[in-house]
Amino acid sequence: MGILAVILGIVLVALVAGFVIWIVGKLGLGIEVSGFGAAFIAAIIIAIVGGLITWLLSLLNITIAGGWLGAIINLIIAAIVLLISGSFVPGLKVKGFGGALIAAIAIGVVSWLLNWVIGLFIVA
Repeated sequence: MGILAVILGIVLVALVAGFVIWIVGKLGLGIEVSGFGAAFIAAIIIAIVGGLITWLLSLLNITIAGGWLGAIINLIIAAIVLLISGSFVPGLKVKGFGGALIAAIAIGVVSWLLNWVIGLFIVA
């Protein structure tokens, strides 16, 4: 796979993630987004911050278990990443930790639904 394909893949994932964040912002579920541009930048920042947190945890030899405990830990990490990103991204407002937690759940659900719908079209 060439570098162009990798860059295109990253841009497409960021666009989809930005779209999901924009939808959740429009639904008023814990975050406010001024527009798609802010949502796209937020998606990129969230990916970077999330990657840094995962890297730091791996340096400390901390692994996240699967099952319910792993899901809860990942949800808390996602909420923390949203809180951190809210302070860096102009146009993204996070309504406290509770709002970040609700937004993280909503982002997960909307992402799952979007992937499910896309999967229907790819299989068909």
